[in-house]
Amino acid sequence: MKLKELAEKLGARLDPPDADVEVSSVGPIESAKPGQITFITTAKYAPLAKSTQASALIVDEKFPVVEKPLLRLKNTQYAYARAVELLHRLPQETRGIHPTAVIDSSAKIGPNASIGAYVVIGPGVEIGENCTLHPHVVVYRGVKIGKNFVAHSHVSIREGCEIGNHVLLHNGVIIGSDGFGFAKDDKGEWYKIPQTGTVVIEDNVEVQANSCIDRASLGATRVGRNTKVDNLAQVGHNCIIDENSLLCAQVGLAGST
Repeated sequence: MKLKELAEKLGARLDPPDADVEVSSVGPIESAKPGQITFITTAKYAPLAKSTQASALIVDEKFPVVEKPLLRLKNTQYAYARAVELLHRLPQETRGIHPTAVIDSSAKIGPNASIGAYVVIGPGVEIGENCTLHPHVVVYRGVKIGKNFVAHSHVSIREGCEIGNHVLLHNGVIIGSDGFGFAKDDKGEWYKIPQTGTVVIEDNVEVQANSCIDRASLGATRVGRNTKVDNLAQVGHNCIIDENSLLCAQVGLAGST
């Protein structure tokens, strides 16, 4: 892609404006090669601007001039993310349903689905258009899922959970496992409190590998729109997470947080 075209797509100012450079990918500033663009988001990497082999750099508006074309803008981190999206095309899964998938006859699957090997979809499930379920995903009965849903291998979504549009679940995520609820009986022994609630995940949520979001004991555990949950996080029963939240790796929320 010509640097001028990339600048237009990112809303960046090209410096110098007549720079005629082709870039094909994004690389780290220490090891970028000619034909790549790199980026500087913090001052500690600024000295590498002169030595990097990259053909161009994404920098903030006040970055000093160097002997390389620059794309100048306010939000370099966001521009870097957009540049990767534009220059690195992710592989697209084949659409269709693998013959080993087991789908209950009462389930409703939207058009343009990609359902991989050994996926299991239970009765009464509804999934919107453009879903991608990788091998060994399990969706229990009564689950409702919106459009553009992606679940990587070994995701489990338990009964009755609700998931919005544009949700991405990484490998090993478990949605709707039982909350950790026990009461002592008259003998002083632990007695399981039935976990009869559900989980509601709103639009544009991403949950990364091996994280668990427990169902409510009563009512719903809720994850607000545009929230991002990192690897190995635990969200206990009846938690309420507001929109645009970030939970980093190994964060744990106790029940009713």
